[in-house]
Amino acid sequence: MTNKILTTHVGSLPRTPDLLEANKARYKNAISAEEFDKIIAASVDKVVAKQHEIGIDQVNDGEYGHITSGAIDYGAWWNYSFYRLGGLEMTDEDRWARTEKIRSTPGNIKLTTFPDRRDREKFRAAYEDPDSGVLGKRNKVVNPVFAGPVTYVGEDQVKRDVRLLTEAMNRYGIEQGFMPAISPGAAARLEDRYYHDEKALLDAVADAMHEEYKVITDAGLIVQLDAPDLAEAWDQINPEPTVEDFQAWLQLRVDAANRALKGIDPSLVRLHICWGSWHGPHTTDIPFEYIVDQCLQINAGSFSFEASSPRHAHEWKVWQKEGRLGANRQIVPGLVSHSTNAVEHPELIADRLVRFAELVGPDHVIASTDCGLGGRLHEQIAWAKLEALVEGAALASKRLFG
Repeated sequence: MTNKILTTHVGSLPRTPDLLEANKARYKNAISAEEFDKIIAASVDKVVAKQHEIGIDQVNDGEYGHITSGAIDYGAWWNYSFYRLGGLEMTDEDRWARTEKIRSTPGNIKLTTFPDRRDREKFRAAYEDPDSGVLGKRNKVVNPVFAGPVTYVGEDQVKRDVRLLTEAMNRYGIEQGFMPAISPGAAARLEDRYYHDEKALLDAVADAMHEEYKVITDAGLIVQLDAPDLAEAWDQINPEPTVEDFQAWLQLRVDAANRALKGIDPSLVRLHICWGSWHGPHTTDIPFEYIVDQCLQINAGSFSFEASSPRHAHEWKVWQKEGRLGANRQIVPGLVSHSTNAVEHPELIADRLVRFAELVGPDHVIASTDCGLGGRLHEQIAWAKLEALVEGAALASKRLFG
């Protein structure tokens, strides 16, 4: 039990120019591993110090150790897994950028390509206008395919990430840290040319990612499962499926997540549920009510979700159902948004926090962001939002604890 609302964020923070250049050089094999690691180490120290200075309670490394596929501060949230999973074979195409239309049928869900998503169909002109602000900068990113048995080959990388974060936490006297990692369902979105069986692929990816989760939690850090497959995928199914068909598809991902978490203390697991961080209309997002109970089946101690997005801020109401969250669990609602440049007022953040606290209890709420801020907002605005988050949590704590 604490006398304050703790603060955190979802993971991705603005990368430094040095780190962006280092990623670009690494992509072109123009920098040594030793020099690359030295730049990451210096950058992690700075980003942890900045979070500490602002007053964030549960810090991370900004996802700086998650290697990007180019020089842009965008897309690294899942591209890093290409370097950590064995059994992948690189292609020369950006699979999700293809104009191909992949159609689902009742009982047989398949994810279509990004240009064929339903939100993009409805707002085609806005999505294709480079000045609309809907999409951030994005270079062509080639995707691998599953071409052999999936294994985990990222042990050295995750151990480096854990070491750099924990060393920085010790330097600044920070007690709580977390590290995002891709969920099995999100990692399994790559094209399968080996298993030809959805469950077999998910099980294999789950077993591989278990290795990453265990290294993180063995160090006493919280592992955050980044799982946009649980919500965002709804918009990537064309035509729109029935809720029942989607829930059946979703259950395979829930089961895979639990397989990957076997033997890991749930108190060290945070699940991040996301409808996608691009700045689109999001009119085709699935309502939280349809998926929340399945998400809660995952053996996690805390649940992060969008709660300030204009499409999802009203969904605080899902927690009105008595007993839904369960004992010894916490919700980690987003109180500032990644999709607007306006910095939320601390009083608004406090109001939102108090409302959640009144529903599930103040000891069961941690203040956070809707999604990652890196690559979606200007550096100055991203940090200003985190400062407002800390101020708002302090105001809410005064109201709730005196």
